[in-house]
Amino acid sequence: MTFDINKIRADFPILNQQVNGKPLVYFDNGATSQKPKVVIDAEVKYYNEINANIHRGVHHLSQVATDAYEAARLKIQNHINAKNSFEVLFTSGTTFGINLVANGFGQILKAGDEVIVSHLEHHSNIVPWQFACERSGATLRVIPMLADGSLDMDAYVGLLNENTKVVAVNHISNALGTINPVKFIIEKAHEVGAAVLIDGAQATPHLKPDVQELDCDFYVFSGHKICGPTGTGILYGKEKWLNTLPPYQGGGEMIKEVTFEKTTYACLPHKFEAGTPNIAGGIVLGVAIDYLNEVGFENIATYEQELLAYATEKLSELEGIEFYGTSQEKASVISFNFKGIHPYDVGAIIDKLGIAVRTGHHCAQPIMNYFDIPGTIRASFAFYNTKEEIDAMIEALKKAHMMLS
Repeated sequence: MTFDINKIRADFPILNQQVNGKPLVYFDNGATSQKPKVVIDAEVKYYNEINANIHRGVHHLSQVATDAYEAARLKIQNHINAKNSFEVLFTSGTTFGINLVANGFGQILKAGDEVIVSHLEHHSNIVPWQFACERSGATLRVIPMLADGSLDMDAYVGLLNENTKVVAVNHISNALGTINPVKFIIEKAHEVGAAVLIDGAQATPHLKPDVQELDCDFYVFSGHKICGPTGTGILYGKEKWLNTLPPYQGGGEMIKEVTFEKTTYACLPHKFEAGTPNIAGGIVLGVAIDYLNEVGFENIATYEQELLAYATEKLSELEGIEFYGTSQEKASVISFNFKGIHPYDVGAIIDKLGIAVRTGHHCAQPIMNYFDIPGTIRASFAFYNTKEEIDAMIEALKKAHMMLS
């Protein structure tokens, strides 16, 4: 489709509202995206027309709901180019997916083994691996970051050895917008036989990952950041690794046969999908992905880079501005502060002027510790934002700076 920003904005009902008497300017897309009407309508349609529990049901509604749910799995398989549909697991989000994988490795790793994460990780890709290392006796290693917010790839290569069993890194930093060289990271990890998990939570709104081309062993992302419902997500895992890892949760759906003496497990993907899933969420996630593909990821990337360049230029003209994360490869996220002013104070003032940004450590405290700051102001742009909205943010920031200086 032709990229028509006015038509796209008309798809998002929430953008029409006012906050504190000012038009809403929503620049907190890194936390969650807004939802187009087609997604909202699909959620309502599910509960109005086909609500039923899926799998094993012989009645009509159960079969209709099952077909719709599994059709969504096939859409997502196609979207990320997974080899098999059973390598696509529905989850409640990125955090759940990482915990599933880390919990499994926590039962496989042993003392002397090593897990590598990066300094740029969200806490969700640090803490589960700390759990795994504490449980198994393995050691956690960290890829250091550089002053521009990129990762030190020479140091990474130096960390790899025959004891490295897992490398877990984000595709794009949620706090800084840095796009990491994940293809290189994966290739080098595989040279020493390590499995690689890519946290794609911040990447999937901006690009279409090809898991076979990347050759990652696991790729995780959330539905709510890609115009889908909250409480939805995807864990892609190579068949070999999903068969190696033990189940994460026990219950209905994930079993083959249960006796008091021994339980055997269902085949993939059901082995990792215990209990009644978020059926509506899974179906509607497929609708959200259809919508984004209709807009076109090339269109999205081109337009968001225009917004990033424009906002960076306008922000750099402000007095006392300090940027964090200035690497060449960046998504449409800007982290910044006014020198000597707490980010929360700025965020609170511009909220009164209708501007929604995220302030704080963005669940990435090691990054904030590196820069020796309490947090940043993060403006994260989506394909439904405009340069006029950036202008409104700039004017609000000028007022906030004047009031707080």
